[in-house]
This record gives sequence, C-alpha cells and structure tokens, in this order.
Amino acid sequence: MFDTLLAIIAPVVICSAVGFLWVRLRQPWDGDFVGRLVLTVAAPCLTVSALGKVRLGTDTLLAMSGYWAITFALMLAAGWALARALGVDRRAYVASLLFPNVGNMGLPLCLLAFGDQGLALALAWFMVNSVAHFSIGLVAFSGGRVHRELFTNPMVWSVVVAVAMVVGDWHLPRWLANTLDLIGGATIPLMLVAMGAALAGLDVRLFGRALVFSVARVGGGFLAGLLVVTLFGLTGTERGVVLIQAAMPVAVFNYLFAQRYGRAPQEVAGLVLVSTLLSFLTLPLLLWYALPAG
Repeated sequence: MFDTLLAIIAPVVICSAVGFLWVRLRQPWDGDFVGRLVLTVAAPCLTVSALGKVRLGTDTLLAMSGYWAITFALMLAAGWALARALGVDRRAYVASLLFPNVGNMGLPLCLLAFGDQGLALALAWFMVNSVAHFSIGLVAFSGGRVHRELFTNPMVWSVVVAVAMVVGDWHLPRWLANTLDLIGGATIPLMLVAMGAALAGLDVRLFGRALVFSVARVGGGFLAGLLVVTLFGLTGTERGVVLIQAAMPVAVFNYLFAQRYGRAPQEVAGLVLVSTLLSFLTLPLLLWYALPAG
C-alpha cells in the first residue's frame, strides 16, 4: 500500500514543486499565459479526448453530475453558516469553499489512482464544476450577472461537445482523436506546475481564519463525499473518484476571481495556500480510504 500511495502522490508533489521552485528562484514565468493555454486549449482537448476514449454512458454522466450537486449543496449550507458565524465576506469565503481544485489536483490524482476510467469520471465532475464556477462563481465574486465569459469560454464548449458525444455515442475521426490526445496530454503536468507557481506567489493573511475554512473545505468536503458514496452505495472507481474530488482544496482560480473583482483577494489567497498544504498532509489518508481494498 505504501508503494501504491507513493506512486500516486509523488508525481503530484514533484510537479507542483517544480513550479514552486521555478518561481522562488526568480526564473521567468508567465502565469497568465500558461493559465490561458490550459483553460482555452489543453483542458478542452483533454475533456473531449478522454471521454472519447472511455465511454461513460449518459446514466453515468448524469449520476456524477448529481453527486457533484449534492456535495455542492452540502458545502453551500456549511459554508454559509460558517461565514455568517465568523462575520466574513460571504461571497468570497463561501465561493472558495464551493469550488475546490478538482482540475489541477483532482484530475491527476484520479488518473494515477484509477487510470483512464478514473480520469473520465473525474472529468465528468470537473466539467460540471467548471460550468458552475464560470457562472455561479463569477457572479459571487463580481456581484453581477452571468458574464459573457461563460458562453465564450472554450472549456464550457468542450463540455457541450463531450456531452453530445456521450449522448449520441459519437466517435471522433482517428486523426482528430490523436491530435486532441496529444494536446490534452499537456494539461495535467501544466496544471500541476502552474499550481506550484501560483502557490509560490501567495501570502497568508489571517492564518487562523484560513485554517478554519481550510479544514472545512478539505474535511467537510470529504464528509460530504462520504455521505454521497454511502447513500448511493458507490463502490470501486466511482466511489474513489467522488471521495477524492469532493475533498480537494480551494481552487487557485478563486484567488484570480477575487483579485480581479477586489473581493478580499489576500484572504482568499490564504485559503488557497493553507488548504493546499493541508491537503498534501491528508492525501495519504484520503487515498488509503479511497482506493479499493486489496
């Protein structure tokens, strides 16, 4: 079991450390370019490519969306109550709890732990989360209506294509499938390196508060996922993916949104950094519990 856990965790930690050390050593790094490349090109290609190789079926896709919705609702209730009790900016703190790092961190973990089938299930979760993040999340941080970014974002359109492929049982031409597979293969390493680079530039403010919400994000997310897998009797890969994706730390994108709209950016930065460090500490236990016995 130790070798199995190490084989899953080590690549995630090492790739993140590359980005962290790169920035700390003051090497040139264009985080905006890398982020845009991942979100507009690489991640959409990975979404379509992975779901083209592993057929989930409409029922499975709908089920994963439902599991996501239940954990979202549970975290919304918990986050709202916690933010109200502590008297903090509800939009910034609650949104940060609602949208975990199911892309940069969740996708590679599910791929390494469960292979292509795990990646496909994790992508289904990631797709629903991405659409919600670029709609509900943007509204929460900006205080306005749904932005046109939702309708012009390639990640959202890749979700439309992927869902159409699942529902219609369509298959891509071999040349296109190979192209998307090649480009999409860059997504996970780029995501991990970018996450490490982003963490290197964050400062922790109000550590005690950040720790409380980080525990709520990682621990509360795990409990929400555990409730879902117990209620629906999930087993195997499906169970593991739900537990892992539900227990991920605060997504870096929350900080980018907070910074862009002036919604307590330094406090959200603290949530991202502390929750990520906490998740690295809890990953061995999470994976030990999520992996199938034997």
